[in-house]
Order: sequence, then structure tokens, then C-alpha cells
Amino acid sequence: MEFTVQQIADLLQGTIEGDNLVGVRTLAKIEEAQEGALAFLSNSKYEPFLYTTNASAVIVSNKLELKKPVSAALIRVEDPYTSFSVLLQHYQHALIASKTGVEEPCFMGSSSQIGKGHYRGAFSYIGNHCKIGQNVRIFPQVYIGDNVEIGDNTTIFAGVKLYANTKVGSNCTIHAGAVLGSDGFGWAPQPDGSYKAVPQIGNVVLEDDISIGANTTIDCATMGSTIIRRGSKIDNLVQIAHNVEVGSDTVIASQTGISGSTKIGNQCVIAGQVGIVGHITIADKTTVGAQSGVSKSVKASGTIIQGSPAFDYKQNLRAMTVFRKLPELQRDLEFIKQKQRD
Repeated sequence: MEFTVQQIADLLQGTIEGDNLVGVRTLAKIEEAQEGALAFLSNSKYEPFLYTTNASAVIVSNKLELKKPVSAALIRVEDPYTSFSVLLQHYQHALIASKTGVEEPCFMGSSSQIGKGHYRGAFSYIGNHCKIGQNVRIFPQVYIGDNVEIGDNTTIFAGVKLYANTKVGSNCTIHAGAVLGSDGFGWAPQPDGSYKAVPQIGNVVLEDDISIGANTTIDCATMGSTIIRRGSKIDNLVQIAHNVEVGSDTVIASQTGISGSTKIGNQCVIAGQVGIVGHITIADKTTVGAQSGVSKSVKASGTIIQGSPAFDYKQNLRAMTVFRKLPELQRDLEFIKQKQRD
């Protein structure tokens, strides 16, 4: 696919300096770009590459003042990084949208429905009584259990498993290997020291505009639903337990684990390798730093916490400063005690 600089500028609502008819057929980093590529500049430390790049066009800020002549056509926008992200989304969508039709072998059960413009990859399986919307892309080796519902324009990449009764909204992306609806970790201890399984009969519900990362697992509820609210983005290798509720527009980074029945608020940021205990509530707009262990509820909106156990971010930094000085403080203490003995 090839586009002119003018077409790209129209999409981004930008202004052009240079040849508006030059063709662009690929995207690249500004330091690596060759003829026919479109790059972007958002970080000032990469500005020297602007004057040497072989890119045919570069997206730059409206505020950038050139220090030297530039051979590439410039597309000036308010925020180059966001604009380039928009282009990447369009490019990715174009690649996915090129997948249409039904590859064989694949299977769809009785009474299941699927909308127009869909794609079903080879060895995909759709159970009975499923309702699947329009323009849904189901890649090879996807398993969709009975009574699953999937909204319009959702993409489900290879090897995803959606257990029975899972509900997925519109405009969602579920990346390879994710599992939604597997049993929650419910085991009742017995007098003899063994454990008896507690049946998990609920489901998983994803609202609209959600992204689920590769190999992430979201357990079904014991009863009711495990819910991910609209617009949330969940990274690879995240574990979300039964009856958890994740609020809208919350982001959760890789290797985080959230225990059962915990409620995460709206617009929260959960960094990598965070562990959150069960049956607590995290307030809206909470930020949890990487490798933190959250053991109690966070009640105030906008709180920033860090550490294990996690507490106020600034207090944690001060505590870590003291911690690093402990060997020196111990040496001073031993010196004082020796003085007293003398």
C-alpha cells in the first residue's frame, strides 16, 4: 500500500512543508528510515537525525524550529507521538481487515450466528448458540465455547480460548494465547487436610474497547461475573482471578496478579509485577508502582503507592533512602556503643 503525504496529512489534520505528492509505503524509525518511509520526531534528542534521515516524510511538532535544511517532507501536527500512533492503528487495522472469509477446516455449532464481513481462520472452533457480530476476525486455532457473545469489530488472535458463556464487547482485541473464563481458584479445605473443588459457575464479561494481552488469563466468577469495564488495557501475562472487577480506562502491566473479588477503580495505573490481595477495593485514579504488594484497600482517589507492602509513594522513597543507609547507621551505632563501654 502506498499513500501520498497529502493523504496522510489529511488523516492527521496536519500541515505540510515540502512535496505533498511524495509517496509513502512503510513506517520506520527516523534513524533507520529509507526512501519511501514515514518517520516521526517527538523526542528532542533524536532531532539530529531529522537533518540526515533518508525518510520521504517525517511527522514533527508544530512548535519545532528547524536548525538546518531538511530533505524530507514535513507533516506538522500538535502531538507527533499521538499522530504516529494513530497511523500505526490504521496500518494495523488495514492488515487485519485484509483477512476475510472462511478457511477450512473450521467448525461452527448449531444455532450460532456470525455477522457480515467476518474472518474465520483454519482450525477455529465456535460452539453452540453463540452470537458473533459484524467484521469480527477469528484467527486460527481459536476456541469459542457455547453461548459466547462477541460484539462488532473485535479481533481474536490465534490460540485464544473463550470458555462457555463469556461475553466480549465491540472493538476489543484479544491477543494470542489468552484464556477467558477458566475456573477460579476455589478450593474448600477439608478436615483430613485435603481440598474440595468449589464449582465456578459464573462467567467473564468484557465491555467495549478493551485490549487483552498475550497469555493473559481471566478467571470466571464463582457466581455472577468477572468484569473488565470499557476502555481498559491489560498487558501480557496478567492473572485476574474470579469475581474481580476492573474499572474503565484502567491499564495493567505485565506479570500483575489480582486476587479474587477485588475491585479496581476507573483510570487506575497498575505497573508490572504488582500483587493485589483479594476482597479489597482500589479507588479511582490510583497508581501502583512496579513490584508492589497491595494488602489493603486504597480509599482516596488519585493515591500513588509503592512497595511491599505498598504505602504512600513519597514516604516509600524516604524509607528506601534510610534503608540504603542502614549499614552506615549500624556502624555508627556500634561505634557509639563501644564508646559507652569504654
